[in-house]
Amino acid sequence: MKKRHLTSYLVVAILSILFSLPAVGQKVLASIVKNGEIRIGTTGTQPPYSMKSKTGELVGYEIDLAKALSTNMGVKLKLVEMPFSGLMDALKSGKIDAIMSGMTITPERNLNALFAGPYVISGKSILTKSAKVAAFNGDTSAGGKKYKIVCLKGSTSEEFVKTVMSKHELIAVNNYNDGVNMVINDQADAMVADKPICVLSVLRYPGKDLVTGEQPLTIEPIGIALPSGDPQFLNLVTNYLSTLQISGNLAALEQKWFKDGSWMLSVE
Repeated sequence: MKKRHLTSYLVVAILSILFSLPAVGQKVLASIVKNGEIRIGTTGTQPPYSMKSKTGELVGYEIDLAKALSTNMGVKLKLVEMPFSGLMDALKSGKIDAIMSGMTITPERNLNALFAGPYVISGKSILTKSAKVAAFNGDTSAGGKKYKIVCLKGSTSEEFVKTVMSKHELIAVNNYNDGVNMVINDQADAMVADKPICVLSVLRYPGKDLVTGEQPLTIEPIGIALPSGDPQFLNLVTNYLSTLQISGNLAALEQKWFKDGSWMLSVE
């Protein structure tokens, strides 16, 4: 079956669901249909998930997913940019309808939101400089040196540093660009982040002596956060992701944003 046929069937299926669901328990979905718009929260500073192009447009793996979702639902897409630490509160208060921002599915977050996915399996890695690696390996002093570790505020990376690297100084930032620049400018010794972000930082800043580990330190399932209390909305988005996977579109997006680095020439 051709991909365009699958997409057509998905549009028909979604429209059928939208106009046949009972009013009870689907407040968010009903509002999206009524307003003709879905509001998706993202930071816009998490390559390759989301970032700004040189023309100021939001692009990335999750931006493509968001565009496809809105198109197949027959509604407009409104991307709402905000710091990562504010996304969950915005979802709970109704300021946004969903979160697509490299968000790891955790038990704690699942108590406050529903999750569709995962659509990516990531893991923590450490971004630093090769000169720092030599210093880390050569540190034999009692108790070791206290290093400055930067991470994204409100993320699982922050929890990782607090738990696994508790003796070091934690510096929480609102976006990864600030964190990477701090490592480059020796304002921090290392940054903990999802492995794709660390790998891409090495590639985006050649000549800055940046390095990262070959294997991830954790397993991080990334998914779409949705409001609690609207199982029909969750069902719709889950079926949407399953169809993208079956059709091969998820694999194509992964190839585009995680393996083919040609897009790096068009971003800030």
